[in-house]
Amino acid sequence: MAENQQAAGNENQNQPQFALQRIYVKDLSFESPNAPLVFQEQWKPQVNLDLNTSHNKISDNQFEVILSMTVTAKLGEKVAYIVEIQQAGVFLISGIEGPQLGQMLGAYCPNILFPYAREAIDGTVSKGSFPALMLAPVNFDAIYAQALKRKQEEAAGEAKEEQTH
Repeated sequence: MAENQQAAGNENQNQPQFALQRIYVKDLSFESPNAPLVFQEQWKPQVNLDLNTSHNKISDNQFEVILSMTVTAKLGEKVAYIVEIQQAGVFLISGIEGPQLGQMLGAYCPNILFPYAREAIDGTVSKGSFPALMLAPVNFDAIYAQALKRKQEEAAGEAKEEQTH
């Protein structure tokens, strides 16, 4: 009986595990360089979203994933506001390695963080006295796949370049 329990315990250790341990705002800033004059203009902004993800290994099975987003709203050439956020999370990931781990850190975890960042941005914009900003969902799987493809193409290009020298 004890041997069966020990064997079951060993099996569970080899099973992939994923757990969200903490979500937090690492950095947040808001700028409205043309206030209050920008409030007098008709509100039809061009909104630009830049995003990036990064991760740090904290311990053997713990990773910090950071979703960095910059939202810039312009009225013509005038900047109405700029919001920058680093939404972060600590994730426990074990039993997952290689490309699957890269997919988890580069796409799955940012998908979890995005709604929190979107809410923080919306609240910050509203507190700046601007209309609410609800960002559309982002397909992090597609972004991760594009980044992976770009890295592979760059590596292939560098390999060709080395062969010609």
